[in-house]
Amino acid sequence: MKQLIVVCGPTASGKTSLAIQLAKKLKTEIVSADSRQFYREMNIGTAKPTDQELAEVKHHFINSHSITEHYSAGDYEKDALDLLNQLFQQHQQVILVGGSGLYIKAVIEGFDALPNRNVEIRNQLKQQLNTEGIEQLFSELQQKDPVYASQVNEKNSQRIVRALEVIRSSGQPFSSFRTKNNTKRPFETKTYLIDWDRKQLYERSNLRVDEMILQGLEQEARSLYPQRHLNALQTVGYNEWFGYFDEEISKEEAIRLIKRNTRRYAKRQLTWFRKNDEIIRVPSTDLSSFVEQF
Repeated sequence: MKQLIVVCGPTASGKTSLAIQLAKKLKTEIVSADSRQFYREMNIGTAKPTDQELAEVKHHFINSHSITEHYSAGDYEKDALDLLNQLFQQHQQVILVGGSGLYIKAVIEGFDALPNRNVEIRNQLKQQLNTEGIEQLFSELQQKDPVYASQVNEKNSQRIVRALEVIRSSGQPFSSFRTKNNTKRPFETKTYLIDWDRKQLYERSNLRVDEMILQGLEQEARSLYPQRHLNALQTVGYNEWFGYFDEEISKEEAIRLIKRNTRRYAKRQLTWFRKNDEIIRVPSTDLSSFVEQF
């Protein structure tokens, strides 16, 4: 049977490098499952593979969409499966790499059917978002569905509003609709998690932010500032700069918040991946021998 090799892990864990090494050894291609790297306009803040890395191995779903397009995990599931069907005609194995657990789940398992949209409740939530802010809605999500709250980006208004819409209309946690049935796929999946000591991971994360700033993250965020209302930009590494541009916080505070929020995001990613007993943990100190086993 064809095999999908999934390389997952938190931000700054070295997923891109490991995936490229594997793809080169197996003479195959890479499918990205990083929901922020889809967007052409977001480069530095999403830590996309470099031009050199992209030239080494063919990547898919990098720079595939614009921030002005609505692109959901459900859309990605369909597109990724169509692509994999094509790639498996040429390759025995394909690499899926990313830190977005929801998008990896979309490919491996699929989603359960959610309740129909409730326009009235959705409009109420949007009005509440505008008047009270995302923090209040996220607090409600933490109370009513702590499982999903631990997985979603606390600044992602689109997902938080959708989750609360389902919760309020059904009276059940949003996460309960996403764990019932796995969809059988026409390929075998092996999933590997790059496992880091948390302190070392946080140090790598802080260094990455410093590197991004040297590369021009502030300038990139400023160029996107006029479109700051778009959902794609409600994310770590950009949202903090917008607060600085709005003169709500200092530049130093923006950088501090980026580092803090990046660490928090990494922690949520680890929580998501580590709860899955089927994921094979690969020590960060043993990546070379891991590649050699293929």
